[in-house]
Amino acid sequence: MHTLYDSDTYSVTHMLANAVVTEVAAGRSEGKTIIELQVPTMPRHGFEIVDKRSGKEVYLDGSWAELFQQHIVAWQIKTPTQEEVEDTLEQYAELAQNPVVAH
Repeated sequence: MHTLYDSDTYSVTHMLANAVVTEVAAGRSEGKTIIELQVPTMPRHGFEIVDKRSGKEVYLDGSWAELFQQHIVAWQIKTPTQEEVEDTLEQYAELAQNPVVAH
C-alpha cells in the first residue's frame, strides 16, 4: 500500500494485491507427499480515493483502476497543478458512497 497523494481535501492510496503463492498437499505417491503450488488466478491492484470533506471513500479496481492509472501516467509526463489533480479527484469522489471507518 502506497500513499500517492495527500492534501487537506483528498488522499489517494495505491493498494497492491497480495498475490501469495501457497503450498497445498495434493496427495501421496510412492510414500512421498506431493505438494502443489496454488497461485491466485487474478491478483488485482486498486486505488482508494478518500474525500476528506465528506468523510467518504471509493475503491477503484478493474477498468476504473486502469482509467485512473492513465491519469497518473499522464501526470508523470506533464506535472499537473494541485488544482488539476484535485479537479480530477473530485470527479472520482462523486462515486464515493462508503463512509471512512477506522479499525
